[in-house]
Amino acid sequence: MFELNSNPLVQKYTGDALVTTKEQAEEILHNIVLKDYEIYGYGRFAVIHKPDQKLIGFTGIKYLPEANGESDLGYRFLPEYWGKGIATESSKMSLKFAFKKLKLKRIFGFAELENSASKNVLLKVGFKLDKIDFYPGEEDIPEKKTLQWFVLTKKEYAKTI
Repeated sequence: MFELNSNPLVQKYTGDALVTTKEQAEEILHNIVLKDYEIYGYGRFAVIHKPDQKLIGFTGIKYLPEANGESDLGYRFLPEYWGKGIATESSKMSLKFAFKKLKLKRIFGFAELENSASKNVLLKVGFKLDKIDFYPGEEDIPEKKTLQWFVLTKKEYAKTI
């Protein structure tokens, strides 16, 4: 978790501050990641590289109270695992879980305008560009970033499987 969240390449398009201590990483794990499971019953999944049993990132569905209770698909991986199809394949599994088990009606995906790799993953798994806007709840923040909002409905997802 520390290796992932302290890497400037990984954090470049996330909007999150770089983690500088293992204590900060632990705090994120307990107060955000695991807390989502406690409160909402779901959250991001750890992705483990099987050959060496290493945590290489995460993917999954996250409940967003700041977006009127909608959920989004997110993923983040260590750079040495980029371009190997891991984000796409793990996203497919996360979407199946979201629509079949969680019974969600639609899911958002957010990507910064410059983040073509993330945009490509969203498009590969069936999302469509919905609009260009700020992250939910950040309209009044001076350093806000403009994002591409993608959406995938359960109906459109059913056409892809």
